[in-house]
Amino acid sequence: MIRLGMFLGDRYEILEKIGSGGMSEVYRARDHRLNRDVAIKVLKQEFNSDRSFIGKFRTEAHAAACLSHPNIVHVFDVGDEDDIHYIVMELVEGITLKTYISRKGKLEIRETIGIAMQVAQGIEAAHEQHIVHRDIKPQNIIISRDGKVKVTDFGIAKAATNETITSSTMGSVHYISPEQARGGYCDERSDIYSLGITIYEMLTGRVPFEGDSAVSVALLHIQGEMVSPRKYEPMIPVSLEKIVLKCTQKKPEMRYRTVTELIENLKRALMTPNEDFVHMSTVNSNGPTRIMSQEEVNQIRSGAAAMGNGGVETEPSDGAYEEYYDDEEEEARYQLDYEEEDEMFFDDDEEDDEEEGRKSDRIYAIVGIGVAVVIVLLALFIMGKTFGWFNFSSSDKPKEESSQAEESLGTEVLMPNLLGKTLDEAEKELEPLDLELRLSYSESEDYKDGEIMEQEFPEGTSVKRHTVVKVTVSKGSTETKIPDDLIGMTREQALKALRDAGLEVEFDEIFSDSVEEGKVAKVSPGLGTAATIGDKVTVYLSKGEETKTATVPQLLGKSENRARQELTDAKLEAGSVTEDYSNDYEKGEVMSQSIRSGSTVEEGTKVNFVISLGKKDTTVSMPDVLGYSEADAIARIRNAGLEPVVGQSIYSDTVPAGQVAETEHDPGRKLEAGTTVEIYISKGPRPTEAPTTAAPPEPVVPEQPENPGQPENPGGAENPGDGNSPDNPLPDENL
Repeated sequence: MIRLGMFLGDRYEILEKIGSGGMSEVYRARDHRLNRDVAIKVLKQEFNSDRSFIGKFRTEAHAAACLSHPNIVHVFDVGDEDDIHYIVMELVEGITLKTYISRKGKLEIRETIGIAMQVAQGIEAAHEQHIVHRDIKPQNIIISRDGKVKVTDFGIAKAATNETITSSTMGSVHYISPEQARGGYCDERSDIYSLGITIYEMLTGRVPFEGDSAVSVALLHIQGEMVSPRKYEPMIPVSLEKIVLKCTQKKPEMRYRTVTELIENLKRALMTPNEDFVHMSTVNSNGPTRIMSQEEVNQIRSGAAAMGNGGVETEPSDGAYEEYYDDEEEEARYQLDYEEEDEMFFDDDEEDDEEEGRKSDRIYAIVGIGVAVVIVLLALFIMGKTFGWFNFSSSDKPKEESSQAEESLGTEVLMPNLLGKTLDEAEKELEPLDLELRLSYSESEDYKDGEIMEQEFPEGTSVKRHTVVKVTVSKGSTETKIPDDLIGMTREQALKALRDAGLEVEFDEIFSDSVEEGKVAKVSPGLGTAATIGDKVTVYLSKGEETKTATVPQLLGKSENRARQELTDAKLEAGSVTEDYSNDYEKGEVMSQSIRSGSTVEEGTKVNFVISLGKKDTTVSMPDVLGYSEADAIARIRNAGLEPVVGQSIYSDTVPAGQVAETEHDPGRKLEAGTTVEIYISKGPRPTEAPTTAAPPEPVVPEQPENPGQPENPGGAENPGDGNSPDNPLPDENL
């Protein structure tokens, strides 16, 4: 089942339904592979199981696919997917010729010829490919917005070969050719007939044959006399009148042989419309007579009998028009309508003359007898009136009054009021009065579709029995109006409401602050506006609230106040504002912003920025740590951003031991952060010694060593000359 938004063939997105026919529906779709809109004709679900319908559907695709002409709707693709059979076609933005005629009532002469020529050129291209359309009608002709005319819907087209084509599928009954109505063969001349009916409708605003049913209309195509279009529109030039009459001849051989001939005559009618140049064909009965076999005669007679009432063939039992004929047999069947049957079986001219003489004698004899009978009856009537033979009235009424009353009752009736009645109601009322109806159609705002809006004779008028009374039947009004409750509807709801009003729909999108996304936000023309059936209405669906954007300004180097003002002017907001040191921006200037300048953002977006504190001072002061313990001094120096180092301990008479006695740098001196600072810890005051009072010991003479050149213990502890001897210690300057 087709759903809006689904994809066919992984490339065609279904957008909306734009039309429907007898066996198919047409959708607007998007070809995402080629990025273009197309029309997709889909076979209706109820026909998916019917092979004959699937066959006809494929016939259309194959018939149109081989045609490439500006006046024929192009077929791009054909496929089937999940029981969905579809044809992808050129999307023609426009209206059908039927809608165009309905809007204008009838077309101008030059406009009619121009449209007819374009249609004929499209048909000509199909005939060159041996394709017979078989359903030419205004509904299958599209007029695009740029005035281009295109033929579409080759659904019942057939390939025209040397063999006869039968009309097993009938086209639209108001435009069908007589041979199609009979169920006989049809060829290119059948399309010419249908085009002639279409031209007739363009010129007069009506079709030549109307009836209560399809059968009655088909019968009129076969045996009805078509009223000349000039009777309805006297301004139609004689050339165009004869073109229409030649296209719509009952016999195919009396029509244009090819569409090319028709196009030539249309061109000439455009140049010299009042010239009588159209040659009306006649059946050639003066050609050589050939002797036909008895078998051929029997075939022709059986074919004539099959024509039945008024030339309508008897339908086969299955209801389809499937009877086939060869060319000679079909031609013979047509000749039966024009020539005496006896004329086909003799080859001798003398016999023909004798037969004509006998026929004339019989005619004269019959006419003579008829005249004699009329004379005798007239004499009897005069004598009866003279002698009162026909006076049968009652004795209490005057004879003259009685005679007039009987005559009136026998021949005249009073016309009833038919206005506002349907055709069925009018026919029932006229049936006992022996009156018949002749119909015409027109638009009316006062009468509903199908009601009689005018009658030839006013109510109460005395008319003769069996009179044909002309009445005009209302086609309803073409006036409509755009519904006034569309705002807020979904796409599907709005589409149904507008189509119910007889309007065509085109969708677009706009932003809306008040209507939910996907719902109708606006309609053009406006709600409640008067319109004509078939007019196009543009429905704007909401895309939700519009996202308004702004461009972020350049804030760097500007003061805080200036930065805030520029953000306001750009419809943006200032976010968080912080401070930091910068070597590049002076104190008080914006040194950075959270969103780069030139970026596109939604209106109202907040932009954060940082204000410069100027260059950061990296020097620190040397703290005063003299007299502090080693641990406290180290902590104070580090807190000041310097790196303490403990040097060699020193004596101090003023600083107790364990406290800082001296620093490398004086307190308060400016140093670079992280500079190494050496501190010296006090060992307390230097110690002092009292002078010695003991007598010096007597010198000891050392023994001579065995080696006289080397002292036995030089520098030894017991050497009295050793200043480091404990018995004679030397004062240490550091003690």
